[in-house]
Amino acid sequence: MPCLVLAIVLLFPRVALALMWLFSTYLDKPYAGNFLVLILGFLFLPFTTIVYAWEINSGMPTSGINLLWLLLAVLVDLGSLGGGARGRRIRG
Repeated sequence: MPCLVLAIVLLFPRVALALMWLFSTYLDKPYAGNFLVLILGFLFLPFTTIVYAWEINSGMPTSGINLLWLLLAVLVDLGSLGGGARGRRIRG
């Protein structure tokens, strides 16, 4: 079961965020009162949103190795956004 959850998060991060928002309180603590930040994270940085929620809910400080995980999530999100531009440049 944990492997299935991990596969959903990695393959469909926006679906995982929607399911977390609908069926759990996992996103309440890190994004309490910041609904706009949660929506922007859903649209533009879904992996970063999930990693930040994981760090806050686990009681980890956002420094050291945990900051590295957060920056890695940002890079993955930015890489997925920029992939379409690279494909258009090669074809065009």
